[in-house]
Amino acid sequence: MRALTLPVACALVLFGGTAVLAASADLQAKVTALKQAIANNQQMLAQYTWQQQETISVRGDVKQQQQYQVQLGPGGKPQKALESAPPPKGRPHGVKHIITSDYQQYGQQIAALAQSYAQPDPGKLQQLYQQGNVMLGSGGAPGMVALVIQNYVKQGDKVTIVFNQAQKAIQSINVATYLSGPSDAVTVAAQFGQLGDGTNYVSNMTVNGSSKSLTVQQANSDFQKR
Repeated sequence: MRALTLPVACALVLFGGTAVLAASADLQAKVTALKQAIANNQQMLAQYTWQQQETISVRGDVKQQQQYQVQLGPGGKPQKALESAPPPKGRPHGVKHIITSDYQQYGQQIAALAQSYAQPDPGKLQQLYQQGNVMLGSGGAPGMVALVIQNYVKQGDKVTIVFNQAQKAIQSINVATYLSGPSDAVTVAAQFGQLGDGTNYVSNMTVNGSSKSLTVQQANSDFQKR
């Protein structure tokens, strides 16, 4: 094989450098768009209160079901007030199996962990981008962008955010993380919806804790202006 001439080699290096810069600029633009959308949406969502039904099950067996009134508090974090504990579907006489305090505490812990991912922080996204922990993934449908983020809350975790560029709205968030350690795996799958005014919200979220085979499901509905 003949060695490349100096002009050809220089052209290849220049082309490669230009491509890297273009890819970096494209990623930065997408991160900026996502950050702006999150910041704008938090202001819109803060105008609402809504209801959340939370169901805790162990190996598919429903142990507890409760309903909360929710609104965003300081820093964009959801604040919940317990309203009632309705019987789950298929159990007209209420929950037959009482969840133990150990399982209840674990369910609360993984649900709280999931919330730290469900409302992304724009400042943290920028910081992780600058550290090289954000990359482009496969968005799937046209107009969708997937950003893959590592080390968002815990070292070694992985977050995939699918973002609709036209609607400027998050479509889904999927997380692979852990509670006490990597062997205590936790997965989070959140699907998003939009209200009539374009406000983006988590419509439902499923959190699975592997060490206790426990699942927390949250469904949000009945959004009302404050």
